[in-house]
Parts: sequence; structure tokens; C-alpha cells
Amino acid sequence: MSSPQSRNSKDSKERVSRKMSIQEYELIHKEKEDENCLRKYRRQCMQDMHQKLSFGPRYGFVYELETGEQFLETIEKEQKITTIVVHIYEDGIKGCDALNDSLTCLAADYPIVKFCKIKASNTGAGDRFSLDVLPTLLVYKGGELISNFISVAEQFAEEFFAGDVESFLNEYGLLPEREVHTLEHTKIEEEDIE
Repeated sequence: MSSPQSRNSKDSKERVSRKMSIQEYELIHKEKEDENCLRKYRRQCMQDMHQKLSFGPRYGFVYELETGEQFLETIEKEQKITTIVVHIYEDGIKGCDALNDSLTCLAADYPIVKFCKIKASNTGAGDRFSLDVLPTLLVYKGGELISNFISVAEQFAEEFFAGDVESFLNEYGLLPEREVHTLEHTKIEEEDIE
């Protein structure tokens, strides 16, 4: 008579050495599919949560405002939590082109901030924005003007870039924290898991 211990070891050897049944294979394969589905579901939940926590719409580029009415509508009808940075410019004025380029870069880095530009002559208040006060930056939140910078190019070196404008706006606390691209981190985490 064999001992129960030898019978258990014999059974386990048989289990290891026998071929997997189709049902067992499908069960294991289904578990892997379930893991992949869970991973996709988690990723989607993270994206949704990130979207909800980003507090509002996403922009990502500089809007060209054509009229004073469009300018006012942008300020008044935007969500109260949205920061709006408006560049008032004219072609051929020193610093205006560099500021436009800088704001285009910043718009991509700060998609929850609405960046706009409008020619001074299109504002309907062209007499307020004479050429010697351009470029001008106006910053609004909740329909209220929270900062204005007249002849803002004087704050920078002769040649300036997006990083200079970003530092300037951050110095006054006008930009939110820079967004971390969660999708890239999610892909890296998934690769680590596998």
C-alpha cells in the first residue's frame, strides 16, 4: 500500500506531465484577455479622471479674434475657471511677432488656458492701444481683468522666447501647473507590468 504522500506527489507529476486540455487552455487564455481588458479599462478610467480634473475645456492653440465684439464675447462667455490671455498687437511692431510665436508654444504646453490675439485696430478701441503701448497682454478670469501688461516686450531681452514669457507669467502666478502627459506615463507603466 502506498503512502498518501507518495500518491500526492505521483498525482502532481501526472498533472505536470500531461497535456493541457482545450478547456484549460481557453481558461488561461481568457484570464490573459481579462487582464488586458482590465488594463484598458484602467487606462480609460485614468484618462476620464484626468479630463474631469483638468477643470474645463481644452484649447491648445492661439485663437485669432477678428472684432471687438468677438473679444468681449470671448471674455464674457468663457467658463469662470478658465484663464484667458489676450495679446493685443499690430503687424510690424517690435516684439509682437516674437510674442505671438511664444504664445503659440505656450498654448500647446498649457491647453487649459485660452490664448487669444487681436489686432489693436480690430478691438474697436484702437485709440486706447496706440503703437507705443504694443504689444499688450491682458489676462482675464471669470470675466474680470486680473492683469495687464502694457509694452510687455520691454520686460524681456531684445530677443525673447516662450520660456521667457512663461517665466514672466509664472512670476505673477498667471499660469497653472504645467500638465504632465499621463498617456505617456500610462504606456510606460503598462510595459513595466508586462
